[in-house]
Amino acid sequence: MNNPLVYLNSNGSGSLTPLSEAKVSVLDRGFIFGDGIYEVIPVYAKKMFRAEQHMARLLRSLAAIGMPNPHSKEEWLQLLQQVMDAHSGDDQMLYLQVTRGVAKRAHAFPAEMVPTVFIMSNPLTPISSEVRAKGVICVAMEDQRWLHCEIKSTSLLGNVLAAQNAVEHGAMESIQFRDGYLTEGSSSNVWIVKGDVVIGPPKDNLILEGIRYGLLQELCAAQQIPLQERRVTRAEVFAADEVLLTSAGKEVLAVVKIDDQTIGKGLPGPIYQQLYAAYQEAKAAN
Repeated sequence: MNNPLVYLNSNGSGSLTPLSEAKVSVLDRGFIFGDGIYEVIPVYAKKMFRAEQHMARLLRSLAAIGMPNPHSKEEWLQLLQQVMDAHSGDDQMLYLQVTRGVAKRAHAFPAEMVPTVFIMSNPLTPISSEVRAKGVICVAMEDQRWLHCEIKSTSLLGNVLAAQNAVEHGAMESIQFRDGYLTEGSSSNVWIVKGDVVIGPPKDNLILEGIRYGLLQELCAAQQIPLQERRVTRAEVFAADEVLLTSAGKEVLAVVKIDDQTIGKGLPGPIYQQLYAAYQEAKAAN
């Protein structure tokens, strides 16, 4: 669909409109300051995956930046459903963005603003079976973002630069470290496997708690795979038996090389295989 229907509320009354006709004021604080929150929700077989968890994170992010929530959970889900139903594909990626709204440019936000809400959907393009079979290459870099990475903010310049760094190095993702400890990728949570134990950084202000973070915890528990949340050193990452990425688009993905160093045996490992299979079962049961 070259001109898909999207939902936009930019003046207090929202509606479905063709993407080419969706307009937002240049004084919208999302445009001027990146003053907004977003969510990306995968859809499989016309059903939103982990929608409850995405809604909970949306509300946490809104509260964290002092933005009033313009809709109830039921209203959000109805709006998302409308956009999803307007698209023919069974597998989609829903994008939801809320900005503080339109106001005269000033850093402090005025009271009683009307948030701008935008929702669109794109086809969900899965990682190919060929890439999955080989695993992916990543590049290491210092994490230079702000200290509230737990907020899913539209202020993403740090993530954009990290993603561009990966592209310039021919890599799938940049794996970031702050003061010698693993944080996350530009748009992925990062995990290591040592022995039969999956280890991930703690859920604090230095990472965004991906929805797949909680899902991976559930899958590990169901598969009886030990999982630890703790600080992970740079040396541990490079010495890991396996390194995994998780995100809405990547699902679970094996890393086989970081910079010039091979991870483990240089192939997707057994824990990856087990968790990826369990992930597919969770999707089928959704």
